[in-house]
Amino acid sequence: MKLYIKYMVSLRCKMMVKEELKKLGIHYVILELGMIEILEDITVEQRKQLKENLLKSGLVLLDNKKSILIEKIKNVITEMIHYTDEVPKVNYSDYISEKLGYDYTYLANTFSEVKGITIQQFIIINKIERVKELLIYDEFNLTEISYKLHYSSVAHLSNQFKKITGLTPTFYKQLKNKRKANLEDL
Repeated sequence: MKLYIKYMVSLRCKMMVKEELKKLGIHYVILELGMIEILEDITVEQRKQLKENLLKSGLVLLDNKKSILIEKIKNVITEMIHYTDEVPKVNYSDYISEKLGYDYTYLANTFSEVKGITIQQFIIINKIERVKELLIYDEFNLTEISYKLHYSSVAHLSNQFKKITGLTPTFYKQLKNKRKANLEDL
């Protein structure tokens, strides 16, 4: 039996879910971002308790099929951009469609209907968040970041970054350095 969890997007979330499953004596085989596969059927009471406990941590146990599909789409995108070093060589649409086993048009229409933005907009927002992380950690320069996230050029990345954040990547990085300098003056 598979259970789907909304907002389960990090390793910390996975650890919290593991704890809750352990407390309730629920045995699982697979625990991925947004999904748990458990060995046995759980009782109504266990499901209710798990739902309540997860909610206290800001996680939501999903019941609705559309909500589950949206979470699957978001998790594929999050994993693709934030947790893998290699962004797929195929189009994002083909990758998502292949991973989830649905026609992309169906996925895109459902996502837009429920979330109010397109899958492409969601991907761009996630890519810009990833760019911010990489800029803050200062491991890569802008050229390396644009290559790593499959931008056609540094200019394309910079334009998208400014459109989303209102700042240039360079200015964003300078803000980080100014904050760091201010903290050192304390």
